[in-house]
Amino acid sequence: MERDFRARGTPREIVAKLHDEIARRALRPEMREQLIAQGFEIAGYGPEEYAAFIKAEIAKWANVIKTAGVKAE
Repeated sequence: MERDFRARGTPREIVAKLHDEIARRALRPEMREQLIAQGFEIAGYGPEEYAAFIKAEIAKWANVIKTAGVKAE
């Protein structure tokens, strides 16, 4: 099943605009320093790359959970 990780129905152009604005602000030296000091990692993912990363993480951790036999209580 292919998943779309955008907020329900958010147009791609809106996602791109939000990404660009947030990235522009997060890359300012003072903001970058604050984020790093709080434990954030600054990554250069665009919306499509981030969606692929999340998809891979879900698959990876689903396999870990299945292999370990973890069950929800």
